[in-house]
Amino acid sequence: MASQESALPSGPLPRQDGRARMYENKLPSSLWTGSSASLSSGIAVIGNHLPRQCGIATFTTDLCNAIGEEYKRAQLLVVAVNDPGSHYEYPSRVRFELVEDDPSSYEDAANFLNSSNIATVSLQHEYGIYGGPAGSLILRLMRRLKMPVVTTLHTALRAPDANQRIVMEEVAALSDRLIVMSKHSVQILREVFHVPEEKIDLIPHGIPELPFGDPDLYKNSTEMEGKTVLLTLGLLSPNKGIERVIEALPRIVAENPDVIYVIVGATHPHIRQREGDQYRIQLQSLAKTLGVERNVIFHNRFVSPEEMARFVGSADIYITPYPYEAQAVSGTLAYALGAGKAIISTPYWHAAELLAGGRGVLVPFEDSDAIASAALNLLDNEVARQAMSRRAYLYAREMVWNKAAESYMSTFVRARSERTADTAYRIPGSEYRKNTEQAVAHRASPVSNYRSNRISVA
Repeated sequence: MASQESALPSGPLPRQDGRARMYENKLPSSLWTGSSASLSSGIAVIGNHLPRQCGIATFTTDLCNAIGEEYKRAQLLVVAVNDPGSHYEYPSRVRFELVEDDPSSYEDAANFLNSSNIATVSLQHEYGIYGGPAGSLILRLMRRLKMPVVTTLHTALRAPDANQRIVMEEVAALSDRLIVMSKHSVQILREVFHVPEEKIDLIPHGIPELPFGDPDLYKNSTEMEGKTVLLTLGLLSPNKGIERVIEALPRIVAENPDVIYVIVGATHPHIRQREGDQYRIQLQSLAKTLGVERNVIFHNRFVSPEEMARFVGSADIYITPYPYEAQAVSGTLAYALGAGKAIISTPYWHAAELLAGGRGVLVPFEDSDAIASAALNLLDNEVARQAMSRRAYLYAREMVWNKAAESYMSTFVRARSERTADTAYRIPGSEYRKNTEQAVAHRASPVSNYRSNRISVA
């Protein structure tokens, strides 16, 4: 989707201690003029943004593009989160760069937003993208904001540790509304964090509008002509379970010699920084040991949206073999569903929900034999495979980005209109906030050594 840059307040904005880098259901049109619920005075999105390489960055970019395309009068800016020591060539919509591990940067960002023409903040939340124990530094920003905040939760943990629980409880309290992408996440917020259901909006992960096409039409452009393609896509890290698919390949290839397993994605930047490309090397060694190294193809790069569409389009079967149940969201799974792919997946939370009703095949965790059997059954039965693909494609039409943008905008309007209503769930008061900070600090390891135990988002 092409980027739609929106007009923003004109004139230079001050640089703050080197931390700010400055750049120049469908809502009725009546909400954009003369209404107290109008959002024409601006939306600020806080989160990672491309060209930073991560799933949240892709999501934030796609969401901004979709809102810009669907609501061309929307004034949209982004506060982008930078990991320590990084520098990115952002598009002009990025008006402030938030330094992940610098507490004062969060306060500066709040001051910037409060002094800008912003009516609503859309916060993308995941424990690992903000600084401090369990991403607690984001609370410094949220506490200072004067406008409504709508928070999208990319991770919902059923068994959070003490710091994660404290942070999530205050994120929920400081948010006017919460957006989640699955029914399971709604249940977690209610049962684990005691968030009232009326405060939660369920908006599925957005997907591009892709045609329902024959995989062979895409294979020429990806040099896979004449091959049967199994595909896994996303940043590479040891919690993806890719080794189980490689272990399944000898059985699959024995009956289908033209099968190739294509693994697309660079090693996650944080993993690469700590461990280099060790996981990919282990996978390559495993393929060689099993005699299927010629059937496994790695594309070691972060692909553009255009490349992603070609790779997903070329897949005969898409596979997400994650080894853990607690995967709240998988953007690549949503993408494959939207492209009408036959899908094999382990039954992590998001997959169990999206692939119900015959929209995919669920196999047990850590079971390479089950993956092999599922792949062979689909490859041997083209009629069943095509029927599954059609069910997936039709189901996903409600997830395309323009409809997601409409749902987001409806939530923004609702947050504005509710701001003047009773906010009993909001937990105000400096004493609560002081106690929260003290509790997090007491349990915390040093920020520089902190690693969240989150399940990474695909």
